[in-house]
Amino acid sequence: MIRKVYTSIEDFILQNRELETELPYSDNTEILGKPLTVGAHTVSNRLACQAMEGCDGNPDGTPGELTLRRYDRFAEGGAGLIWYEATAVLPEGKANPRQLYINERNIDAFARQVERIKETALKKNGYEPVVIMQATHSGRYSKPEGVPAPLIAYNNPIFEKDKPVSPDRIVTDEYIDRVKEALINASRLAEKAGFDGVDIKACHRYLNCELLSAYERAGKYGGSFENRTRLLRESILGAMEVTGKDFIVSTRMNVYDGFPYPYGFGVREDSGIDIDLTEPKKLIEMLFSYGVRLINITMGNPYFNPHVNRPFAKGGYVHSEHPLEGVARMLKGIAEIKYAVPEMKIISSALSYLGVAAPFVAAAFIEQGGFDIAGFGRTIFAYPDFARDILTTDGTDKNKICICCGKCTEIMRTPGGTPGCVIRDKEVYAPIYKKQCGGADCE
Repeated sequence: MIRKVYTSIEDFILQNRELETELPYSDNTEILGKPLTVGAHTVSNRLACQAMEGCDGNPDGTPGELTLRRYDRFAEGGAGLIWYEATAVLPEGKANPRQLYINERNIDAFARQVERIKETALKKNGYEPVVIMQATHSGRYSKPEGVPAPLIAYNNPIFEKDKPVSPDRIVTDEYIDRVKEALINASRLAEKAGFDGVDIKACHRYLNCELLSAYERAGKYGGSFENRTRLLRESILGAMEVTGKDFIVSTRMNVYDGFPYPYGFGVREDSGIDIDLTEPKKLIEMLFSYGVRLINITMGNPYFNPHVNRPFAKGGYVHSEHPLEGVARMLKGIAEIKYAVPEMKIISSALSYLGVAAPFVAAAFIEQGGFDIAGFGRTIFAYPDFARDILTTDGTDKNKICICCGKCTEIMRTPGGTPGCVIRDKEVYAPIYKKQCGGADCE
């Protein structure tokens, strides 16, 4: 059974047939070069760089040297949309000491980087990308000083097992109110810095995401659908109130957590981890009624069930599910959302494992109305110019694709690690990998 990333179209077609994953495939990728209107903005093509955190900001929360280098490469790469990485809105909500953190004192540094991204892209490609900042509070994954300092919505035995988090680390309704105001303020600052939009992050079990499954939490942020979605909905409405009409307010949202009820969002109440997208569809319909016109969709938790979140060829464990089955779950789930709310512009996830087949599968989904923009995550560390190659050669170079080996994640999980591609960006990141992970396997 093939588990490696696809370096030939034939391998993908064969595996897709054998596993009966039934992913569509198109020989014509022209649709990936077509522009897309999102509110007052035009995205020049249907390819996006997803939010990939580098953990390489300066102590004051501003972009560091490696941050600037990374986005220069993304800007030159030709994607029509750059989803700028997780940027903290409160100091205690940082996922690591070097996570970006936007505030009144450092806004000029972000403004300079946004200008640099747009100028670099315009010079190289002839167009500016739409740039959206991801505003976050890391919740249970907060490590502002480099050691775990979780701030959780509720104790979850799937994570805590027999060692529940101290009650004083369960955030109060009053604290969540403060988080809401911080998310709204960060949206205002993002617009001031020149970003085209903001993402009120609600994925991967960070605080806003965890609240979506707070079925057993008391108070105004738990229990009912209205309460569990309150932080996300009210933050989005607040962001719209403090920004201009042309500013994009969006979210990168988990529509399926992969945990059983009552600990997972998007799951059936009585059937283990079976998907049920009823509530996610309802929420996205509500957001559309508010005026949201762009949603970035994902699933799973990179810390706990990464085979759901980002199917991998090699990682920390071997799962009985073939990675292609995980890709199919993600892409078909995203399509189900799109068919339910067709007016909403939707960005996909989980394409990297498809390797050289990714552009052709993405084109087929877009042609069939399954989503609007193909989002690439790990790929952009390895292959920042993926979009330009797709647009100019109708495909990708098998010698440049991400091999989904997980080394970038290994670096990220170490104290002080600054992740990047150890294989394709070897000169910079192989020494970092060897230092952080003690690894010599960089081939």
